[in-house]
Amino acid sequence: MIETSPEPEEGARLHLELEDGYRFRVDLGEGLPPVHMDEPPPLGRGDGPNASRLLGAAVGNCLSASLLFCLRKARVEVTSLSTEVVVVPQRNQAGRLRIGRIEVVLRPRLADGSGEGRLQRCLGLFEEFCVVTASVRDSIDVRVTVEVGS
Repeated sequence: MIETSPEPEEGARLHLELEDGYRFRVDLGEGLPPVHMDEPPPLGRGDGPNASRLLGAAVGNCLSASLLFCLRKARVEVTSLSTEVVVVPQRNQAGRLRIGRIEVVLRPRLADGSGEGRLQRCLGLFEEFCVVTASVRDSIDVRVTVEVGS
């Protein structure tokens, strides 16, 4: 077994093991429960998310965490945050299926009286600090919308 480091700068090591058909058990690291991935029918049985869904979840989670971090650091009180992600497939010129774009809508709810200026500063910054989104944006169009509520 390969030793893993908790330090994000050193990377994350994952292990995938085929269980049946197209279903894989994914070990994410020590102390984390495994995840099962599968392809949807007719290829697989849909017993778990496929890679496209997990990529969408990774982009959505990274953007959510980045926005939340910035707002908290700016002392803007967030009462809740929900995020919706749509992964849009499209065919390339060779007819191969690819992820054409990822649309993300973040919906933070803020406590009354939160600083508008601090909020606007975060809205202008948070995407730059999302590692996953910045990494995939060179190949995939990622569209981000923030709908602030109170």
